[in-house]
Amino acid sequence: MAGYALGFDVGSSSIKASLVDIDSRRCVATVHAPAQEMPITAGRPDWAEQDPRMWWRYIVECTQLLRREWSLDQVASVGISYQMHGLVAVDSSGNPLRDAIIWCDSRAVTYGEQALAALGGAEVVLPRLLNSPGNFTASKLAWVQEHEPELYKQIQYIMLPGDWLAYRMTGTAATTMGGLSEGILWDFSLGEPAQIVLDHFQFDPALIPPVRENIAKPDDPHGLVTSKVAEELGIPAGTPVSYRAGDQPNNALSLNVLQPGEVAATAGTSGVIYGVVDRPVWDPASRVNTFLHVNHTPAVPRLGVLQIVNGTGILNRWMREEITSRDISYQEMNTIATTIPVGSDGLTMLPFGNGAERILNNANPGGSVHGLNFNIHRRAHLLRAAQEGIVFALNRGLGIMRDMGLAVHTVRAGQGNMFLSTLFQEAFATVTEATVELYNTDGSEGAARGGAYGAGLFSSLPEAFSGLTVQKRIEPNTAHAAAYQEAYQRWSAILERTVPVP
Repeated sequence: MAGYALGFDVGSSSIKASLVDIDSRRCVATVHAPAQEMPITAGRPDWAEQDPRMWWRYIVECTQLLRREWSLDQVASVGISYQMHGLVAVDSSGNPLRDAIIWCDSRAVTYGEQALAALGGAEVVLPRLLNSPGNFTASKLAWVQEHEPELYKQIQYIMLPGDWLAYRMTGTAATTMGGLSEGILWDFSLGEPAQIVLDHFQFDPALIPPVRENIAKPDDPHGLVTSKVAEELGIPAGTPVSYRAGDQPNNALSLNVLQPGEVAATAGTSGVIYGVVDRPVWDPASRVNTFLHVNHTPAVPRLGVLQIVNGTGILNRWMREEITSRDISYQEMNTIATTIPVGSDGLTMLPFGNGAERILNNANPGGSVHGLNFNIHRRAHLLRAAQEGIVFALNRGLGIMRDMGLAVHTVRAGQGNMFLSTLFQEAFATVTEATVELYNTDGSEGAARGGAYGAGLFSSLPEAFSGLTVQKRIEPNTAHAAAYQEAYQRWSAILERTVPVP
């Protein structure tokens, strides 16, 4: 028997772990921890931090849950998916010097704006970085450099969350080309770390660990699980850690979105649409972003164009906790929302309440409700308007991607989170005018398959995903298309009055 592939997906809400049987290519188990969502520390408005050691505790808890039903002594590979754009600063022993500044933290926006201007503006920067430095990892490090100078002096390496977790497992410090690109630390024109960014911020290049491809070669893993960690996790010492990627590129891999023209979507805490291209493309306003995809190599370029709406599932959760009741299920919320017609009888919601939004040029207008009529609108209208507002925001970003040359006809998504809602499914397909294909997979399963391929347990990525099948296909609802278009135009007009956007 070939054994199992173990995959971890480290989000900001929870840790998931999946076990994939190599012979059958089936996912045999998936668990998550903690039972409730992980806390995010917000010391000030627009800040968001988490302790990396908390992630590790729940990785250990996930393996303990798996071991109740499965023997992990046959695990033959490990893959890691992680929340993108975070900053983990470690000392010479590999210990975090402070809590990680995570993806939805907005404190560094001005550092990215100043860097863009100082480096010559979009005309100079975008052909090399494909993105503005924005609010990404490099800018977050600049904030630490200015505000925590003594701590900054102690930094041995800067890492993405997945880099640190792999380091914690193996004792081998490394990062990836894809990881550096998501931190805006990769020069696409030269195919190497972005010296222009390092020079501008006066970062020592030695802060960047050795750089690897996201998917390892079978004879050259990212690292091997140490004996101490093997005892903690219950897996064999020497197991190769052979894959890691940010959650959105990994979500695309999970859905077998690997080739130009293929598109993936997710609608968890944040909402994302991610399309694969084979050439450098960029948005002149950097409202959507281009990173190296998980299967990129210098010989066969693969890049991912990503748009994100921060206020997605988190808005739906807020509606449940504050507008309905924690005792009501999301399924019940969805059923209630379907009792209201398309357009929510004129009620409109902007879902931007979770930090600076890239598709709005890093503006942070907050969430808001418009057109509320006390005589006709009820709780059900709010529930529907929330889901429609999320779809409209995603469609706004998709329009930018189409302007960049991406043809979007079919979108693949996991059958989870917001895509469990039939209302959301129909609204998304109809507003975007794309067929939606839903698959029964998630990020931890994708990480397991990526790790197995990187360890040589599958001969090709197509083989790794040979068991993936469509669970449901949703076509645009032509009967409701005009009503959705009218509601979207109303939503767009309200957005443009609320915040200046291009």
